[in-house]
Amino acid sequence: QVQLVESGGGLVQAGESLRLSCAASGRTFTTYTMGWFRQAPGKEREFVAALITMTWSGTGNYADTVKGRFTISRDNAKNMVYLQMNSLKPEDTAVYYCALVPQPLRRGDWASPSMYAYWGQGTQVTVSS
Repeated sequence: QVQLVESGGGLVQAGESLRLSCAASGRTFTTYTMGWFRQAPGKEREFVAALITMTWSGTGNYADTVKGRFTISRDNAKNMVYLQMNSLKPEDTAVYYCALVPQPLRRGDWASPSMYAYWGQGTQVTVSS
């Protein structure tokens, strides 16, 4: 089994930054896809960012709504994945989840929540205007 725990959420003003962390424990994998998703009240869970270890070149994959503002990264030694969020907007307000699947997902698949096997409990991000 894999346990994922998010942290780093909070209340910030528009234009500020936050860094979310996702700590993984339990089984470890050398090949996997790690994704960040978010869900606002009354809305479906939506893709934010993903990295795929087999193709990892330091560049993640991002939703258009966050491209250029958010950066996904990892620290294998610490079993951590991060989401640096800059220039936050009120529309970024949501519960943010990290998710993992022990396989490299193809383009498009990494944006689908149903493709992920393990999920964290989420961390709330609130951006005030």
